[in-house]
Amino acid sequence: MNEPSEIWRLSAVELSRRYRQGTLTPAEAARACLQRLDAVNPRLNAVIARRDEAMLREAQAATERHAAGRPLSALDGIPVTIKDNLQTGDQPTTWGSPALRDHRPDADEMPVARLREAGALFVGKTNLPEFALEGYTDNPLFGATVNPWNTALTPGGSSGGAVAGVAAGVTPLALGTDGGGSIRRPASHCGLVGLKPSIGSIARGGGLPSLLLDLEVAGPLARTVADARAMFEVLRGPRASDRSSLSAAEAGRQMARRKTLRILYVPTLDDAPVDPEIASHCRRAMDVLSGLGHDVGEGAMPLDLTFMTQAWPIIGQAGVARLFERFPQWRARASTKYHTLADQGARLSAARLWAVLEDIETLRRDCIRAFEQYDVLITPAAAALPWPAREAYPAVIDGREVGPRGHAVFTGWVNAAGLPALAVPAAPSASGLPIGIQMIGRFGADDQLLDLGEAYEAAAPWAHRWPDL
Repeated sequence: MNEPSEIWRLSAVELSRRYRQGTLTPAEAARACLQRLDAVNPRLNAVIARRDEAMLREAQAATERHAAGRPLSALDGIPVTIKDNLQTGDQPTTWGSPALRDHRPDADEMPVARLREAGALFVGKTNLPEFALEGYTDNPLFGATVNPWNTALTPGGSSGGAVAGVAAGVTPLALGTDGGGSIRRPASHCGLVGLKPSIGSIARGGGLPSLLLDLEVAGPLARTVADARAMFEVLRGPRASDRSSLSAAEAGRQMARRKTLRILYVPTLDDAPVDPEIASHCRRAMDVLSGLGHDVGEGAMPLDLTFMTQAWPIIGQAGVARLFERFPQWRARASTKYHTLADQGARLSAARLWAVLEDIETLRRDCIRAFEQYDVLITPAAAALPWPAREAYPAVIDGREVGPRGHAVFTGWVNAAGLPALAVPAAPSASGLPIGIQMIGRFGADDQLLDLGEAYEAAAPWAHRWPDL
């Protein structure tokens, strides 16, 4: 019998290897996962809906499949969590809002269905901000999620519950979403790996209404790049019902992988403030990549991103206005600030929204030219270290006042461009708080980023750490 106190530390890849060897079973891993959940979740508030009995039954079925030598996939019997804006047919999906307190979908949406078909063990749903529209994790239904590295601070958002659970060892993997950095920034705040795939790399369908056009994607959160890749392999692939997934699949097939990459490190955007420790440690991470033989330079972003400052709030306002137009019963119970957001969106002119769409299309074309010059662009994943858990954003970065997106300047444009991006840890701060870099590739270069991330991870002098919980 394996000791549960050690099982929760194992990666998904290692769990799968031990299942194949017969030295560990999914049933044992599931029990260890629930013991760890009981131990840490009361302090973190990461998982807000559990399915213990169902998961244990499914773990026993996975154990029997492995014993017979017939696992469904590399994730068969691996515990995962699902962010609470992704619809699950056997649990409520509340979106963190009183408006959806009783919302019970009758089926899994596509990424969730793929994981279930692969035999992944769903522990439960993870916390998020209301409507997944903010960069911290707190809502009227379940309250705030805190950071395992310092429980006075936020893990970021909107995939805050997802990262807190993985960082604390509840599960090796979590399924999150990223509409403007909601996988990458929380990953950086909790010392994790987070992949925001190219638009369409993971086909979507059967989910909640989109509030961010096609900018939001689903993706994996993990403690290692190999684990993120394993989850991505199960999730990826086209479906005819999602036309963008056909385009992403074709781009991936045509992608040539280079051994020596042309990398541009961009330390800031338009002189935006960055925490000094983040700036210093992200530059140190470039030395690791140079040591791997890549051609690494530093300079300004070779793209005009000025439109994003005005475009970002417009997209969210219009999205919420349309949501409440379609579902007026949800508006009645949503928090007041989203009534205000919807009213602002309802007053937008069609011409204003059309201009945003044109700017996004221009950015996507400009990215094609930028990636003729570079293979990978790298920035800090976030401009600020984690801040107090119940504050929506840090108001000051490096002595300068910033607005709600000041900490998030590096990520939203990547969603608008539809590009893949991978967050991986850099050296932590002097106080032990995690810091991350963001690797950005051309459309369809998801595999190239994962290759680079694995090589970087193997060469980095800072090993994976565990929070003291």
